[in-house]
Amino acid sequence: MNNMFSAYLTHILIIVVIYIILALSLNLALGFTGLINLGHVAFFGLGAYTSALLNMAGVPFILSMLGGGMVASFFGFLLTKITKKLKGDYLAMATLGFSFVLYSIFLNWTNLTHGPMGIPGIPKPKFFGLAIHDNFTFLIFVIIIACLIYLILKKITNSPYGKLLEGVRDDALGLSALGKNVAKLKSQSLMLSAFFAGIAGSLFAHYISYIDPSTFYLTDLIVIFTITIVGGLGSLKGSIWAGIIIIILPELLRFIDLPSSIIGTMRQMIYAVILIIILLLKPRGLFGRIDLE
Repeated sequence: MNNMFSAYLTHILIIVVIYIILALSLNLALGFTGLINLGHVAFFGLGAYTSALLNMAGVPFILSMLGGGMVASFFGFLLTKITKKLKGDYLAMATLGFSFVLYSIFLNWTNLTHGPMGIPGIPKPKFFGLAIHDNFTFLIFVIIIACLIYLILKKITNSPYGKLLEGVRDDALGLSALGKNVAKLKSQSLMLSAFFAGIAGSLFAHYISYIDPSTFYLTDLIVIFTITIVGGLGSLKGSIWAGIIIIILPELLRFIDLPSSIIGTMRQMIYAVILIIILLLKPRGLFGRIDLE
């Protein structure tokens, strides 16, 4: 029983860390730059599919993972070019449409993605002659990756460049008047955000060993946004704590004697209740530095 619980806990912690990476990457675009990107889950999927396909074609895992991030980043660049004249609600709707388009590609490009059947048998990470076969080792690996991403984002957001990104969020017109290229800053922010989301997608694919289009749909987008908003916009620390709370708390329901038919509904209710309570008591989220608008 103890071994079973330990394996279950390790699995949950791996999922928590992957979603923390997703929330950290989204916070760069949403919290620090003010870009309402509802297409983040599509970058997650791009990273997963790209890394899985490359690795299964014989490309080493590290290159496959970086390739997943780079492909996601490239599509982030394309998205900024397509939506460069949009902002606010219009940008949000356009990025949501982008997410639907990518979902349709995952679903219908059967020669590449196998459509609704998905891609099974994705190999576990292997690099420098070492293979990760057990979940505990994989947990250590994803924690290391998450820490590196956190440190990189911390360095970026605390730098003068990070202040420029905040300037895009707070007063894009004023920043433009000072001679700064706002469009370029937005593009760079979304590309970085997409890159790290692609890395999270790669880790997810190689951990689960199976992906299909339903994995990268609205349900996951809701979870990612919930973590980011509950943690607080513009707060990397908040994304970490909220990721732990939002993913682990619903899992506690598994230890409560409830009919299986309502467990899924209860999870969604918990997401909604937590979000409402946080927004009522702390409008900026747990550690947010800016107000939600």
